[in-house]
Amino acid sequence: MGERCEAFFTGDSCLSELPLNGLRVLLLEDEALIALDVEQICRDAGAADVTVVHDLSQLGEGGVQADAHDAAVIDVMLRGVPTVEAARRLKENGMPFVFATGYVDRHEIFDEFPGIAVIGKPYAGGDLVEALGRAVARRRMAG
Repeated sequence: MGERCEAFFTGDSCLSELPLNGLRVLLLEDEALIALDVEQICRDAGAADVTVVHDLSQLGEGGVQADAHDAAVIDVMLRGVPTVEAARRLKENGMPFVFATGYVDRHEIFDEFPGIAVIGKPYAGGDLVEALGRAVARRRMAG
């Protein structure tokens, strides 16, 4: 009989510390049910806060401030509007993020973001958490 996981199980391994422990996660997702699911996945993985943005007009001046977050999960399209410019700004500011999208075949978009994980919908929560945790760890190691 296998050993019981008392912490967070990613599907392949049991982690003694929650992978998103204490992080403030920015979620760019326009599908309400997916956003609720991802929010819960992040909280279960230890995120202190998850801010959901359904429309790019909610970001920036007078709205949600991206720099108040530690990491992000980005869908490539929000209500038919590409999120590439928002992803560029996050990258320029050094924020770790992953793409979680149904548009995995849009290579021309992702070519601009080497090293950024692209998680295809539908995805397992553990895959998303693992990818975001790796992005955060890389950022911390880079200083």
